[in-house]
Amino acid sequence: MIQETEKVDLLIRGGMALTLAEEKEIILNPAIGIKAERILFVEKDDWEGLRQIYAKETIDASGTLIMPGLVNTHTHVPMVAFKGMADDLPLMDWLDRYIFPAEKKYVNREMVYTSARLAVAEMILSGTTTFCDGYFFESAVAEAALECGIRAVPGAGFIDPAFPSPPDLTKQVEIARRFVERWAGRSGLTRPALFCHSPYTCTPETISAVKEVARESGVPFLIHLSETRDEVELTKNLYGMSPVRHLRRLGVLDGNTVAIHAVWVDDEEVEILGDHGVKVSHCPESNMKLASGICPVPKLLERSVTVGLGTDGAASNNDLDMFGEMDKAAKVGKVAGMDPTAVSAKAVLRMATIGGAAVLGMEREIGSLEPGKHADLILVDLKKPHLTPMYNPYSHIVYAASGADVKTAIIAGRVVMADRHLMTLDVEAAMAGVAEIAEAVKKNPSFSRFSP
Repeated sequence: MIQETEKVDLLIRGGMALTLAEEKEIILNPAIGIKAERILFVEKDDWEGLRQIYAKETIDASGTLIMPGLVNTHTHVPMVAFKGMADDLPLMDWLDRYIFPAEKKYVNREMVYTSARLAVAEMILSGTTTFCDGYFFESAVAEAALECGIRAVPGAGFIDPAFPSPPDLTKQVEIARRFVERWAGRSGLTRPALFCHSPYTCTPETISAVKEVARESGVPFLIHLSETRDEVELTKNLYGMSPVRHLRRLGVLDGNTVAIHAVWVDDEEVEILGDHGVKVSHCPESNMKLASGICPVPKLLERSVTVGLGTDGAASNNDLDMFGEMDKAAKVGKVAGMDPTAVSAKAVLRMATIGGAAVLGMEREIGSLEPGKHADLILVDLKKPHLTPMYNPYSHIVYAASGADVKTAIIAGRVVMADRHLMTLDVEAAMAGVAEIAEAVKKNPSFSRFSP
């Protein structure tokens, strides 16, 4: 309770707040106070204590919906440079003939840093305030994110190119530990993770060694899991069992493991994931575009598996707009079960906010608008023809709104976008940098299928 005049850095007044909190879930005409990067209060604008508040800056949120920033639980942000390079292909063909060779030829630290800045611009512009990544030269992603003021969980990527040749485990462990040590505690905006590409591109030894470092340091362990039928069959041929059972045998399934995709999992495997507390990142647009299949979200939720949403990389999506991801997650979930009540708008919005935060182990810090949490929030402009009228804010955000409707974005109490203008990076320069990379790719006939 405020007893005397309180100074806040930022006061947001007006509009509607969709807090995603257990209490005060929807507040009409709210007042939200932010101090020292955190939310101090979320009250109605007629709150008596507001008279004792002095604000350095005030935002008039009239005509907007204020909500937590979106949490993208899985992407490969440098892959914006390969957006549209090889579309309309099966996953294995797409990877083996185009993506893996292109990465081998063009991916370096400068490419990753340049592409990450453009990806961050796209994410902020479409309402994402936190993203979890996995790629090569991941420190360059972390640096770009930190410079641009977005909250990030960068995952250092591991893959065994000469698989099934024995990997250099000593080197793998050294890289993993060095990455975690570099980024753990360096900034409140950036937390490290470790990412093994998949059970079929990483040896059991690599997976176990990297997971052990993740377990020792308490950081998330990320892995593509059961994304396609081909992956399941390949893993069975290699190890005599499905990917989920293979990882269980390796002992890497626990509450700090994030299974990405989890499309081809049977009922027993859903139980295994639930029993071990494994979190799932659901990427519906990428799964649809690559015809990988449909994640059994209702079964996972029924088993109390924590599910968040991810866009995957822009090369298989082809955008990083989490609003589109929410829409597809709800609709594909209904079609999969031929049940219009399955995967509701409210459930999907939770996956994109507080659920996504829980996938990353950050639900006590972000994902809802509550006192004490980090001030990561967005203002959605409701004064649009396609957003008029509004009956149900959950349905409105999931089925009618898009990333382009996000007017303002605030991360850790800092306004990073105001009236659609990015405050922390030069978007034109970011676009030019990636366009230059794309020109080099286009000149190589091996990677450009449709260039003139």
